[in-house]
Amino acid sequence: MCGIVGYVGPRDASPILLDGLRRLEYRGYDSAGIAILAPSGRIEIRKSEGKLKKLVDALGDHAPAGHLGLGHTRWATHGAPNDTNAHPHADCKGRLVVVHNGIVENYAELCEGLRARGHQFITETDTEVLAHLIEDELKPPPQPLSRETVEGRGEGVLALVGAVQRALKQVRGAYGIGVFDQSNPDLLIGARHFSPLVVGMGDGENFIASDIPALLPHTKRVVLIEDGEIAALTHDTVRLYTLDGEAVERDPLVVTWDVQSAEKSGYPHFFLKEINEQPAALANALRGRVDERGVNVAELDALDLARVNRVLLLACGSSYHAALVGKRVFEEWTRLPAEALIASEFRYACPVIDDKTLAILITQSGETADTIASMRLAKSAGAQTLALTNTIGSSITRGVTTVVNLQVGPEIGVVASKTFSAQVLLLEVLALDWARRRGTLPAARIAELARRFAQLPDVAQSVLGTDLQMQRLAEKIWTRKSCFFFGRGFGYPTALEGALKLKEVSYLHAEGYPAGELKHGPIAMLDPEIPVIAIATRGATLEKVMSNIQEVRARKAPVIALATEGDAGIAAHAEDVVYLPHVAEERAPVVATVPLQLLAYYVAMKRGADVDQPRNLAKSVTVE
Repeated sequence: MCGIVGYVGPRDASPILLDGLRRLEYRGYDSAGIAILAPSGRIEIRKSEGKLKKLVDALGDHAPAGHLGLGHTRWATHGAPNDTNAHPHADCKGRLVVVHNGIVENYAELCEGLRARGHQFITETDTEVLAHLIEDELKPPPQPLSRETVEGRGEGVLALVGAVQRALKQVRGAYGIGVFDQSNPDLLIGARHFSPLVVGMGDGENFIASDIPALLPHTKRVVLIEDGEIAALTHDTVRLYTLDGEAVERDPLVVTWDVQSAEKSGYPHFFLKEINEQPAALANALRGRVDERGVNVAELDALDLARVNRVLLLACGSSYHAALVGKRVFEEWTRLPAEALIASEFRYACPVIDDKTLAILITQSGETADTIASMRLAKSAGAQTLALTNTIGSSITRGVTTVVNLQVGPEIGVVASKTFSAQVLLLEVLALDWARRRGTLPAARIAELARRFAQLPDVAQSVLGTDLQMQRLAEKIWTRKSCFFFGRGFGYPTALEGALKLKEVSYLHAEGYPAGELKHGPIAMLDPEIPVIAIATRGATLEKVMSNIQEVRARKAPVIALATEGDAGIAAHAEDVVYLPHVAEERAPVVATVPLQLLAYYVAMKRGADVDQPRNLAKSVTVE
């Protein structure tokens, strides 16, 4: 959630910060601000509630000038979204500023102690506590630092770094922060704990950011800051330290995708672009793992699969829906018991885990707080761990036994599209390769499934042809008060994902249910004003789904059916039918989700919603 951009170097900082924040808008936010160290030595802060454009328009041609600065887009937790609570936040005397992603869990007790020592607070945020804590640790005011001190020679590890270290040792919770002060015009500080932050290494200039897209116009060389570390940047140096002041050495990574990958490429919205990127994304996810000759996921070699007798699939949101698909194929193909569990519930339960358990952590960002906490819980009990993520170098990738990267490129829209499809596909690929290794499926069956997987990108391409039909259906439902989605078997997680997409981007209430559960309560809600989207593609439970459709029709609710090409009979039982290519039912969630994403997009457009940045949502949920 939120966005952080920081700059130190020879150029004017304001345009760099504002452009960087624009590239992080996908993360979700409700206020924006920048702070610049002006040539006069004064820190100039400009911030406002609302979207970044509001701030940019207010600044006009009068953005503060300077070579050191921080920018932030805030997603409100403590305190309402307004001008006062927007970041950056300053200390009592306005000589240092802080931006912060995350939550300071013990802010109330810290605030009480700071007030007792004379500090005055002007916001409702937990972040302001950080500014005052660092101020408290900077007494007496620091002197400008020599180049030798900045570069970490001798005993003096930077006065400001030391103050930040001492302040953060008092903090409980999650944070990614940026800090600078008046006394050091060539020094920018970043630190993280459970909230992502990276350093961008330029030519005579350096950057911090909460995500890589903000850095791409300037550099592809990034250094990942680990939990409990502080980065001290000048225009030409980058130094990493622990909270105890020990120096850390880490080589930069080179980002392999470019700035064009993070742009809209002519599409009106990232969400629509990323829906249409799914055929290429699926092909990339399969590359090096599946071809028409078979399947081999080399990342599984890092695991001791022979000792595993149970699989846990842990995830949140759309990733959890993918996990539900994964559970079914793991059990069917490997004959191992598997459970799909919501990570935010799992971490507070008392699960039965041991060294014979494999925990698969599914998170597109690799920074989902509840999923990372679940990983730690599983590891502490001796389980092996596998991360399925789209973000190389993210927090979860640095804590697991092995990582399977989605390989689908950046997904900028807040809601999942191509990452969901790739998660479903790769969970099935993992299950298939494990079945090959365990010998639980015949070789001919494995070869046939691998061949079908290799064809899936082309099938996904053909499904994009439902675009115009989904636009017409959006015209029918955008004014309704609610929609129901239902399915059985693999159609159930598809229904959940379809409902989630609709409510996420259009704010039209929607619920997904197992079709057999309709009669156990939800059917009471049905009437002619509530459309029901039935996942009725060919499979083992299609006859049961058809019976459920009859139950819906008896309550006069209109039915939109997703059906398999050639199923002419279903037209007599639904007001509208969306025909999809015939695929085996385990692959149907990938195929059926594409038109449901398109439907959500076009309903959102009709309702005037902000498709790429839905209200109250963040791309990376780094707090509980």
